[in-house]
Amino acid sequence: MEMKNMDMVVGLVSRTGRHMQRYNFHGHRQVVGCIPYRYKGPRGPSIVVEEEIEVLVITSQRKGKGMLFPKGGWEIDESIEAAALRETIEEAGVVGDVQNKLGKWNFKSKNNDTCYEGHMFPLLVKEQLDLWPEKDVRQRIWISVREARKVCQYWWMQEALELLVNRLTSKGNEAKTDQVVHLARPGNITLVANA
Repeated sequence: MEMKNMDMVVGLVSRTGRHMQRYNFHGHRQVVGCIPYRYKGPRGPSIVVEEEIEVLVITSQRKGKGMLFPKGGWEIDESIEAAALRETIEEAGVVGDVQNKLGKWNFKSKNNDTCYEGHMFPLLVKEQLDLWPEKDVRQRIWISVREARKVCQYWWMQEALELLVNRLTSKGNEAKTDQVVHLARPGNITLVANA
């Protein structure tokens, strides 16, 4: 689906607060995110090599805390894929196809002993927005996979990156898109999950 005038879609404000957050049966907050990616050149029938892949990283809201992939809370009124796309739009200002989940990780925050359950998805970027909710508090940078390995601050996101690279570079196992989330119509915030 082609996205036109997507800047109008992202007139929204980032969701805030924890009253709608999901928690697993251990009481760990559930967070979701995406690894936004694109290919450097035109894609042919050949196997993708790692050097052809670029990923989008964003700065942390806390100064000096490094780079990461967009992620945030999964809320009770949305599917996991819709939450991953929403967080990516809010934090990184990109839209695309959310593909099959890379995995689930359990981790503790760096600042305290809070436990989380994190889910990561690949997002093949279709459009980069000029305006998005967190534009004034984050920077976004397209970098190589090699660079992302060096700058990504979270071990579990690094593992998700490796799973993505393996998926994209394995013969016959390119990014599967049988489950895709996309914005249904420009100008609307309707999120649709296709199975």
